[in-house]
Amino acid sequence: MRSRSVPEIATSRPRRLDHLVDNLQSQGRYTFTRAEALATLGTSAEAFKKAVQLLTRRRRLASPRRGFYVIVPVEYRVAGAPPASWYIDDFMKAVGAPYYVGVLTAAALHGAAHQAPQEFQVVTPTRQRTVVVGRERLRFLRKRQLARTAVVSLKTPTGTMRVSTPEATALDLLRYVDAAGFLSNIATVLRELADQCDPGRLVEAAAAGVELPHVQRLGYLLDLGGARRLADPLATWLAHHHPDWVRLDPTEPARRAHRNERWRLLINARVEPDV
Repeated sequence: MRSRSVPEIATSRPRRLDHLVDNLQSQGRYTFTRAEALATLGTSAEAFKKAVQLLTRRRRLASPRRGFYVIVPVEYRVAGAPPASWYIDDFMKAVGAPYYVGVLTAAALHGAAHQAPQEFQVVTPTRQRTVVVGRERLRFLRKRQLARTAVVSLKTPTGTMRVSTPEATALDLLRYVDAAGFLSNIATVLRELADQCDPGRLVEAAAAGVELPHVQRLGYLLDLGGARRLADPLATWLAHHHPDWVRLDPTEPARRAHRNERWRLLINARVEPDV
């Protein structure tokens, strides 16, 4: 990814916003900020605002938030914006918040794409509002201890983005159950994601400050999917931490629930993964 310095933008000194957009795209850049553009163009704030409105109407620009702009190439005009993977790293830098792409979006990137996620899911320590960019919905999930989560850097058409590892993703599916489509969908995703997970790294991810109930529920679903190579080391680690009994589905009562001793779970819900 090229530097975001103002001098690079200003090499040909464009005087109109559409020319600046063309110059940036020719450099392989698809984002810019209001401050960068004003410094380069030397125009007034009002003139810049009108130029942005014009290019937005023409679907040449999209804006996830005020002051941050995404250049829309021709092939994405109908969609209204390029995929979020093209600009999420720049966007989060502009927001000033650490992040990683997570949950169902990360699972799909790691090959668990049984059901394509309906939104682009990003985990960040600060509260961010959901935004819609073109046809894509960006949903932000909050995690205070973000730095403890293992991530990898994946290449994108415009640079790189931070994505949770397969092991951290598996645990996040149980942390963000509603965003992950609830237990049956999680079990379906785990059947594919399990192939990408390493048993030792999964235990390390669990030890990185993950709440024990999430580990217990994950272990049960791994057993359900036949992933014993992952579940057995996790169960050994969990046994040393003496977890309390918890409900498999925390939103449902435990009446008539049967007990799973291995994971110390009250099984109060039926989990039916897709075949």
